[in-house]
Amino acid sequence: MAPDSSGPPRRSLGSRIASAAGGGAVRVFLILVALLWVTPTVGLLASSFRDPTDIAASGWWDVFSKPSQLTTESYSTLLGKEEITDSLLNTVYITVPATVLVVVIGAMAGYAFAWMDFKGRDWWFVAVVALLVVPVQIALIPLADLFGDLGIFGSVIGVVLFHVGFGLPFAIFLLRNFFAEIPRELLEAARLDGAGETRLFATVIMPLGAPAIASLGIFQFLWVWNDMLVALIFSDSGSRPLTVALTEQTRQFSGNIETLAPGAFISMVIPLAVFFAFQRQFVSGVMAGAVK
Repeated sequence: MAPDSSGPPRRSLGSRIASAAGGGAVRVFLILVALLWVTPTVGLLASSFRDPTDIAASGWWDVFSKPSQLTTESYSTLLGKEEITDSLLNTVYITVPATVLVVVIGAMAGYAFAWMDFKGRDWWFVAVVALLVVPVQIALIPLADLFGDLGIFGSVIGVVLFHVGFGLPFAIFLLRNFFAEIPRELLEAARLDGAGETRLFATVIMPLGAPAIASLGIFQFLWVWNDMLVALIFSDSGSRPLTVALTEQTRQFSGNIETLAPGAFISMVIPLAVFFAFQRQFVSGVMAGAVK
């Protein structure tokens, strides 16, 4: 007689591992990893509110047993340095236009590649995709010469144009693929109602593409804000952003630690604030891309 095989099937090793991954032990492990990940940020925050003598004498965790060490003197010193405050403003002047221009131009170009017919459209899109593999380092010297001839080398405009030029290929590629998944029926219904391309783009494409546009804006903002290579080459003493200014402070680290700690925290906390402000749109964009 054949053995009874009516019982539950034997689970594979992969299935058992997958089930265990949802258990409490894994959650505890992930929480520990998250705590380890944010520990340097907490340490930087604590150091930014400590006196330089206290920083030299003990570790940042000492503030939990001696909260009297906390002081805002370091931030007062930071804001009292004109080169730091000017560099912070320069970072804003560079990041905001570079992000807005990439998002706006990338959205218009992405819509054109997705839904407008013109000669050589597919080949132009292939050329845009090919630009994604071009390293930034290759263009540094040629663009430095070009910007010098145009009289914008060492200015905020030059840094912005560099970031826009290298941000557009990814923006166009991302938004074109997202816009192409919009149902054609929606666009045809809008055209039957008399909507032209401009109205169609503003009232249909932009609202439906908001998650992808928000995701692109976050990526572009973080890339430009944290950039140092491009800013180091294409900016001068009057247009340098915060990353370059803080780097120059490290040359005299022993005498400027009260500036470096709060400056580094400010340079980090602003991108974090932008990310959390658009977190919902960012997650929606990622999930929409995953589903499509």
